[in-house]
Amino acid sequence: MLLRRTTRARRGRRLAAILSAAAMGVGLLAGCGSDSDDTSSSPSAAGSGSGNTPPAAEAGAFPVTVEHAFGSTTVKKEPERIVSVGYTDDQAILALGHKPVGMVDQYPNPAGTSPDINTQWPWVKDKWGDARPEVVMNNGDSGPNYEKIAQLRPDLIVAVYSEIDQAAYDKLSKIAPTVARTKAEKEPFSAPWQDNAVHIAKALGKADEGAKLVQGIQDKLAAVRTAHPEFANQKAVALSWYKDALAPFTTTDVRGQLLTGMGFQGVAEIDKLADGKFYVQLSPERIDLVNVDRVFVINDQADVNALKNYPLFANLPAAKNGKVSYLLDSEGPAIGAAMSQATLLSLPYAIDETVKAIG
Repeated sequence: MLLRRTTRARRGRRLAAILSAAAMGVGLLAGCGSDSDDTSSSPSAAGSGSGNTPPAAEAGAFPVTVEHAFGSTTVKKEPERIVSVGYTDDQAILALGHKPVGMVDQYPNPAGTSPDINTQWPWVKDKWGDARPEVVMNNGDSGPNYEKIAQLRPDLIVAVYSEIDQAAYDKLSKIAPTVARTKAEKEPFSAPWQDNAVHIAKALGKADEGAKLVQGIQDKLAAVRTAHPEFANQKAVALSWYKDALAPFTTTDVRGQLLTGMGFQGVAEIDKLADGKFYVQLSPERIDLVNVDRVFVINDQADVNALKNYPLFANLPAAKNGKVSYLLDSEGPAIGAAMSQATLLSLPYAIDETVKAIG
């Protein structure tokens, strides 16, 4: 099984892009000029073309300048052709009324099936409709396909929930204005989901709308805390079964953020042991770290079965007392996927389904 950063293969998760995107020495395809420009690099050689007709941006929103980890980017007018290089950025873009022309393939489709599973989740299917975005990177690739991105003629590239480095950012910025992860984010994938959502919304000229959507989800989490005050006195961990070991997620990971948002306490020792990573593999000697009040397992069925047969896990009080919720990842209702993606579209679904699973 492979461990994914936020999204996963059919039988588990993998680290998102293990190699540096800078290792990709791909030439760019020339095109007509873009109507937007990036203040931290030269203007794009790829222009905007016909695309979706999204709801209008907020009055007076453009030009807008967005500061990020690699500088600042100015978008002169509302983008029409957007490429998402972040693993879940496409869902924030969808929530704000745009359909990206390119996106990361987060989950591989079962062989011989179509359309792309990433456009068919219960929380995005209606938003995508009949649109079929191009795949510009597969989860686990060393970096995005720069040539394919250039062929799509984007007028904005969004790489927020992404681990791109300076070299990859520079290459993307030569294609189109590129907005990278938030300036305050010390480690890739560690920013609160709220910050990512508002960051993307600002780039689309819809900062107020993004803030309202975020507030709606925060109100939903507050309602869970009010309805379940007992959560505040319980420690909870989200984990996966990975390479024959327990792999709990940290409180800074989106899965951990969701649980603490619902009122549960996290486990600080897991964060410490992870040392900046979003998860840690536990040796049998450290099984005590997941001896908590509630456990949320994010795996598909084959790995769930393997985990249930792991004696050290089966003997945990939570397992014996029915306090483990098994949230299938990409199979069935895909609650694990919704929880892991932690987007403006997936979170309302994840919150409702996780509460049901607890019940």
